[in-house]
Amino acid sequence: MKNILITGATGFIGSLLVKECVERKMFENILLPVRNVEKAEKMYETIRRQTECKLYIVKASLTELDKAVFPVMADYIIHCASVTQSAEMISHPVETADSIVLGTRNILEFAKGIGVKGMVYLSSMEVYGKVADTGRPRKENELGEVATEAVRSCYPLGKKMAEHYCHIYHKEYGLPIKIARLAQIFGKGVRPDDNRVYMQFAKAASEGRDIVLKTKGASMGNYCASEDAVKAIFMILEKGAAGEVYNVVNERNTMSVRDMAGLVAREAAGGRIKVRTEAEDSMKTGFAPDTGLRLSGEKLQNIGWQPTKELAEMYRDVIWEISVTKA
Repeated sequence: MKNILITGATGFIGSLLVKECVERKMFENILLPVRNVEKAEKMYETIRRQTECKLYIVKASLTELDKAVFPVMADYIIHCASVTQSAEMISHPVETADSIVLGTRNILEFAKGIGVKGMVYLSSMEVYGKVADTGRPRKENELGEVATEAVRSCYPLGKKMAEHYCHIYHKEYGLPIKIARLAQIFGKGVRPDDNRVYMQFAKAASEGRDIVLKTKGASMGNYCASEDAVKAIFMILEKGAAGEVYNVVNERNTMSVRDMAGLVAREAAGGRIKVRTEAEDSMKTGFAPDTGLRLSGEKLQNIGWQPTKELAEMYRDVIWEISVTKA
C-alpha cells in the first residue's frame, strides 16, 4: 500500500479518482492539496468516516507547493487540476493559460523533488486542434493546428505546453510521467451544476424540454463514460510507459453533436422532445471551434483497457442522478 497525491480533488474527475482509491483500498494515504479546504472537508466527510484509508486534505496552491505541508510523501501523483468552464477561458484567458502551464510545471518540479514512482497528467483532446483528414481515428502523435490568435486557444495551447513540460521532465530528469489525453467524459458522478453540452442535453431530456443547439451541431464529439475513464487513468498509472501519451476514448461513442442530440431525444427522452437550432456567436459562448476529430483508443487498449459503456447508457446514468438530486 502506497501513498497517492491527487490535485483537483474537488473537481469532477478528481473526486471520482479519490472515491475509486477508497472503494478499492488502493492506497494507504491519499493526499489532497486544495484551495478551498472547507469545500473539500464537506465533500469527503462521509467517505472519511467509512474508509480505513487516511485522507489528508491540505490547503495548498499549485503555484506554491511545499512538501513540508504534507504529513507523508507521495509515491504517486495524478494531476487533474484545471479550468474546465469555457466561459472562464474566454473571460480570463491569461489566468487560464497560467494555471495550466505554471501549475503543471510546479507539480512536475514537486514530483521530481520527492522522487515519485509514477505520475499521470490529465490532458485534453482539445490539443489536437484542427485536423485535415477526418475520416479515420487519430492516433496520439497526429496533432493538428491550434490558432494562436484565438482567445479560446488559451486552453488547448496551455494543455499542449503542459504536455511538453511532461515530456521534457521525463527526458531530462527521468520523471516517470505518463499523459492521459481525455475525450469528453461524463456519466455517473457528474456534478448537477455542470453546464457543458452533454449536461444541457440530459437536463432537457429529464425535464421534457426540446434540445436547443447553440451551434449547428456539426462538431464531432468523442466521449467516454466516467467509470471507464477512471479505470483508464489508473491503468495508465500502473501499466503505461513513462513519457507516453494515451487517448482515453470509447470509439463507439464518436458522433456529431447534432447526432448525439438526436440520440438523446429518441432514446433518453423516448421521442417526447425535439432538437432545434438557435445558433449563437461562438466568441460570446466560448464554445470550442468545430472539429471533425475522431480519436483512436487503440494504444490504451493495447495495455489492457476496454471501455464498457456507450452513450445511451451514459445518458441514463446522468438523468437518473439528476432525478435523485431533485428528489
